[in-house]
Amino acid sequence: MSIRVTVWGENVHEQKNKVVAEVYPATMHGTIAAALNLQDGITASTVTLQDPEHGLTPQKLAETDVLIWWGHAAHGDVADDVVERVCNAVWGGMGVIFLHSAHFAKPFKRLMGAPCNLTWREAGERERLWVTSRQHPIARGIPDHFELEHEEMYGEPFGVPEPLETVFVSWFAGGEVFRSGLTYKRGAGNIFYFRPGHETYPTYHQPLVQQVIANAVRWAHNPEARILNPNDAPNTPVAKALEPITERGPRLHHDGEEGYR
Repeated sequence: MSIRVTVWGENVHEQKNKVVAEVYPATMHGTIAAALNLQDGITASTVTLQDPEHGLTPQKLAETDVLIWWGHAAHGDVADDVVERVCNAVWGGMGVIFLHSAHFAKPFKRLMGAPCNLTWREAGERERLWVTSRQHPIARGIPDHFELEHEEMYGEPFGVPEPLETVFVSWFAGGEVFRSGLTYKRGAGNIFYFRPGHETYPTYHQPLVQQVIANAVRWAHNPEARILNPNDAPNTPVAKALEPITERGPRLHHDGEEGYR
């Protein structure tokens, strides 16, 4: 079966900025999805901020193996109930890839539990990405380094938790460096943050960038059944303990009563 990918696009710059519309006449999310649909074993569709429930209905998320998120200008417009729905899907086993300025997206900040801040400069300078984890599945087919001639600079310090793995680091012509490919696990869900992708540059047309995203989709995919309620905290009463035990001391709740753990 194909890995089912949903590419979420903010879809603001493409509608309001002539330069972005010219660089991405099929939109950024459309460009990313089109490249993924050329890959064996991946089927990608798109939804946007402007769709009802931002396109991320319970049914859509249930049918999504890996979610890709690009946002920038309208992070605050994303409804909090949709954010919680996305995070629950990740905790339950849905993979998610956050691209570029999605470091400030509500779901990313919620999953990281951190400010996710960084330094930046929009100057169209050269970015050189280095593979720091050779033979990592996300770096499959990627040379030890490659360059993007025009990109926005992101620089350290990057206010995120220490990742499980750093797959890429970037160097910029202005001298800064940045951890530009980071993996995390939250609950049963795999998370990848990938830095490149400023909207006024043709980054998502670049074949190696497209290959990294496709590799990340395959890495983030969890084939196991989704945990339907990752927040569930059921009580196991004394009588159902695996080994016989004797209740001792006072307790707040009795078997069958609601409580929080």
